[in-house]
Amino acid sequence: MGSLFRSEEVCLAQLFLQSASAYSCISELGERGLLEFRDLNPKVSPFQRRFVGEVRRCEEMEKTFTFLQQELRAAGRVPGPCPESPRAPAAREALRVQEQSEQLAQELREVSRNHASLRGRLRDLRQCLHVLREGQRFTSQPAPLGTPPRPPALSEREPILDPSLHQHLERKISFVAGVIHPWRVTAFERLLWRACRGYLVASFVEMPEPMEDPATGESITWVIFLISYWGEQIGQKIRKISDCFHCQVYTYPESEASRTEAITRLHGQIQELSVTLEETEKYLAEVLDRVAQVLPTWRVQVQKMKAIYLVLNQCSFDVTKKCLIAEVWCPVRDLTQVQEALRQGSYQSGSSVECFVQRVPTSESPPTLIRTNKFTAGFQSIVDAYGVASYQEVNPAPYAIITFPFIFAIMFGDVGHGLLMFLFALWMVLYEDSPRLRQGTNEIWLMFFEGRYLILLMGAFSIYTGFIYNECFSKATAIFPSAWSVATMANHSSWSPAYLATHPSLTLDPNVTGVFQGPYPFGIDPIWSLATNHLNFLNSFKMKMSVVLGIVHMGFGVVLGVFNHVHFQQRHRLVLEFLPEMIFLLALFGYLVFLVFYKWIKFSASESMVAPSILIHFIDMFLFTSNAENLPLYPGQVPVQMVLVVLALASVPVLLLGMPLYQWCRQGARRKPLATGEQEPLLEGQKAGNSVNATTEDVESGGHSPDTKHLDFAEIFMHQAIHTIEYCLGCVSNTASYLRLWALSLAHAQLSEVLWTMVMRNGFVGLSYVGGVVLVPVFAAFAVLTVAILLVMEGLSAFLHALRLHWVEFQNKFYVGAGYKLCPFAFAPDTWE
Repeated sequence: MGSLFRSEEVCLAQLFLQSASAYSCISELGERGLLEFRDLNPKVSPFQRRFVGEVRRCEEMEKTFTFLQQELRAAGRVPGPCPESPRAPAAREALRVQEQSEQLAQELREVSRNHASLRGRLRDLRQCLHVLREGQRFTSQPAPLGTPPRPPALSEREPILDPSLHQHLERKISFVAGVIHPWRVTAFERLLWRACRGYLVASFVEMPEPMEDPATGESITWVIFLISYWGEQIGQKIRKISDCFHCQVYTYPESEASRTEAITRLHGQIQELSVTLEETEKYLAEVLDRVAQVLPTWRVQVQKMKAIYLVLNQCSFDVTKKCLIAEVWCPVRDLTQVQEALRQGSYQSGSSVECFVQRVPTSESPPTLIRTNKFTAGFQSIVDAYGVASYQEVNPAPYAIITFPFIFAIMFGDVGHGLLMFLFALWMVLYEDSPRLRQGTNEIWLMFFEGRYLILLMGAFSIYTGFIYNECFSKATAIFPSAWSVATMANHSSWSPAYLATHPSLTLDPNVTGVFQGPYPFGIDPIWSLATNHLNFLNSFKMKMSVVLGIVHMGFGVVLGVFNHVHFQQRHRLVLEFLPEMIFLLALFGYLVFLVFYKWIKFSASESMVAPSILIHFIDMFLFTSNAENLPLYPGQVPVQMVLVVLALASVPVLLLGMPLYQWCRQGARRKPLATGEQEPLLEGQKAGNSVNATTEDVESGGHSPDTKHLDFAEIFMHQAIHTIEYCLGCVSNTASYLRLWALSLAHAQLSEVLWTMVMRNGFVGLSYVGGVVLVPVFAAFAVLTVAILLVMEGLSAFLHALRLHWVEFQNKFYVGAGYKLCPFAFAPDTWE
């Protein structure tokens, strides 16, 4: 938790890995997730690195796993997650996994191919059986009742026309039978008629049972056709047209005896094939069970194995070509764990030479590491969205845990709305371990779920500010008795019945003894909700509150900069930056806060008519004048204000010229080289004591160290001028920007009141049973509009404005946010959470 206030100390280190144990050591480090590896071969192509063969082998296994997963999904099975995280396989185990996966894939291919072939063959046999059955009905129609039975044909030559009319014509009748897709029947029949000019008789009938379409896999009801024709040329045309329409044509025996024999033979073949297909499906199910059992584990193992070899490709060999050297960013407090992991990896590989880690001095800026948990992760994400903190810079996240929900609640203050938000977040917190909540696919829902603790505090603070404003769904609550007495005012005034009839609004005078009995114990007195000047009172209160809180918030941001100056040993900035910034802020806007509180304390209700205007005093302060009509708040106010303005103006040139002149005076001091002792370089081209991937130019220029750069006075002055202008003008604009707290708080209260007046109050017009029935839909509409408008839309608006106040008005006083995150090499996600 200590790293939450400032990023942890991170150092550059080198890992010396013996070739035989490098794989095991990297595997052990990946399980612990401690280090961020750096690429020592940036100019080497990925296809020319040492372990490219192993990476390709992992990719080939991943292709095999993808095929197995596709087969599982085709069979309607979803491979489950890996029950436990297996370790990366050793070389021999990896070979076994590759061999077994290829055997399973080959076996699955053969079984699937046989299964598809058997299903296709069975489908063809069933279609052929239906074609013969339906064709039997077409070609063996019984004679109508009352007609003499027709003698059977003595030969296969049977006239298609009536023999009594065309006995001179004798044609051989042939048949084409098959099945066609139902969508193509109409076009097929029309083309047959036009191409063959009527020299055929075509019959179509739907198949009694639906069958699978081999092209799409859908179950459809095929259409059986039987075409009788005469003439060989007509037959060729019919077959060509059938091929064009992708018809499945079957051999149709011309004699009835042959058809009967074919039907009997098909029955036997279908029965035998069904038994064979059933056994094949059982065997296929067994193979798929084996795949589903081992595939999740294999995938995790190969992914870890591939990640290890990709890291090893970033390493470089020493000059003896016997040792791998890796360069890493490592948290200093985890160095002992890193050494323990290297020792464990060496032991697992059976190597007699232990691997070790060594810190390396560097002038580069290390990455930022801030450890978070499930509570602080949401607040840290808000800060990181603005910019990752520079190395060991003050982190605004712990302060935002309080200030962000509080500023949100100032704009969203309502007991009812805050309670609904709090209960929603509390439900997510209580069931945060539920897989249904964690594994959602909706991005908006996942965003809400990740920020559940932030929403919880936002709701809790909104309940608090709602009690301060005394608003619950826009209605005031009388928790304590009102401090205003109407009875006392009536006893001391001449409120006659005629006066009450002509004056709908009555004035309560706090100067009358007993009318105002003191401040309300907590929050705003509920009697103000009945007052006609309710809005004017709240406007004055919330406007002053916004200015006071805004100046305190900005001042706190300036103070946090002190911790950066002290930590980075830049104590001169305390005098040249922090002091003039605080003088400018407090002399002007801090004095404004003092005037607000002084006026509240000094003037009572009896003196309110002669109380001076703070706004006019503040304007006169900059003009170095005084207004006779606007009485001073205290004796000697004009000289004090003049001194404060002079101090504020005098701090501007100090802020503008202080840092450039200081750095110009120090420009002559040269940085002395560090004594590194006698060290031999480990890599070719490496100088002793430097990072293995630091170039000569980096070393000569001192990397990112500001003390060793050539200082350009014009550039420094321009940078400081921009900072001075931004700060001085920002103090004015940022103070005005905090007035959004007043505006959005007022807007939320008015929207809530409008929603109650125009919707919910209409449900209370009738006190009968009918009124109770009407109240149900009215309340439903009120609830929906409350959630949609006031909770979601207004809540999002208040959230965005609170976000802006933290990013622009608060963090720019001390926060640079120019760093980059430490991304440790880890197999498990969210290592630092």
